[in-house]
Amino acid sequence: MKKKNTKKQPAVFLDRDGTLIEEVNFLSRVEDLRLFPFTADALKLLRDNGFLLIGVTNQSGIGRGIFDEESMHAIHNEIQKKVGGIIDAFYFCPHLPSDGCRCRKPRSGMIQAATADFDIELENSWIVGDKKIDIDFAKNAHLQSILVATGYGAHDKALLERQPDLFADDFGGAARQIVSCTALI
Repeated sequence: MKKKNTKKQPAVFLDRDGTLIEEVNFLSRVEDLRLFPFTADALKLLRDNGFLLIGVTNQSGIGRGIFDEESMHAIHNEIQKKVGGIIDAFYFCPHLPSDGCRCRKPRSGMIQAATADFDIELENSWIVGDKKIDIDFAKNAHLQSILVATGYGAHDKALLERQPDLFADDFGGAARQIVSCTALI
């Protein structure tokens, strides 16, 4: 799934659960996957405007023994199927929060892995997510952030205190804001 581009492109790093798909605690079965109705159109809008689309997700359910890596890959494959294969790559951290690994959000290991695989123009890249950890992830990676009010973002308005760069009702609104901001550059 990883490929190297020859020209630098901005990327949108996308949290999975609560941003692209409905939040299901420790999603482990494809049949429990629910794509938000705006996800495919939002991805297409970003792709049509020159963005790489990179999924970034903490999956400690693997480290906890709740599900295996194969089940997670099946879910990513199903997401790709539902959105026409438009996502360039998924990066994940299987570790527990207490493991202290560099790949677990909010640390920037997944961003570093993506920049090793793709020619990413970080200056115009974004992170979209629904949790405090996603905003901290953006700050640690020195990227712009959008907090969405789906998933955990729907229940915790105190997340705005993390001071995301922008706020959107959902990923569809986030995609439109990213494109609008890019048009101003």
